[in-house]
Amino acid sequence: MQRSSRPMQSGGNNSAPIRVLVADDHAVIRQGLKMLLESRPEIDVIGDCENGREALLMVEGSKPDVVLMDVVMPGLNGIEATRQIRRASPATRVVILSGFVDEEQITGAIRAGASGYLVKNSDVSELVLAIQTVHRGNQYYSAALSEGFDIPELQLQARRPDQRTGVDALTPREREVLQLIAEGRTNQQVADELVVSIKTVEAHKAHIMDKLKAKSRTDLIRYALKRGIVKLESVDEAERSLANLAGTGDG
Repeated sequence: MQRSSRPMQSGGNNSAPIRVLVADDHAVIRQGLKMLLESRPEIDVIGDCENGREALLMVEGSKPDVVLMDVVMPGLNGIEATRQIRRASPATRVVILSGFVDEEQITGAIRAGASGYLVKNSDVSELVLAIQTVHRGNQYYSAALSEGFDIPELQLQARRPDQRTGVDALTPREREVLQLIAEGRTNQQVADELVVSIKTVEAHKAHIMDKLKAKSRTDLIRYALKRGIVKLESVDEAERSLANLAGTGDG
């Protein structure tokens, strides 16, 4: 977690730079975004972080105007972090910045409260435009998304509770548990991470498996991979954990 050494600007001054937090688990991408944005006088990058939990903590402490949020990050992914950030700091806008795009992920981001969605190959001018647009209270979706998706229809879908299936049918805590399980954590490790009892984790896991029609941890991992909740490189670690579980009985 890194904070900018630049002085913070007053939010009441219309000429003040827009205060931006960058959240991405890839250090090269994170540093590249910082360099690009710091070259623009209308942007003040107040800090950067590598996962959703750090982003939430920094938002609670610094109240940035805009968060640039990667989707697939360890511990707490960008969609869940967005949902919690919007509750903790309603004035903070979130722009999702992702290389993985599908219909369910876009609607999930909208439901979570994201004000914008960009693909990672967007140029810096579009990135700045998105930041400025959401800072003014409007929404911004990458031009590339409009070519493949009907954004107004997805926005309508996101407002229909009866349309929520799959991961959207899970509670916020169940989504956190799903991600941690898919990252290869044991029930005890999930309990330690979330500061709850192992029985609570087991209850959440049972509810998750029922809602997703899953029969095993492997099914949950496959689902999380398919939906972009965890990265492909997490599979080896998860599979190793599953192998260990066969000898410990922690299922």
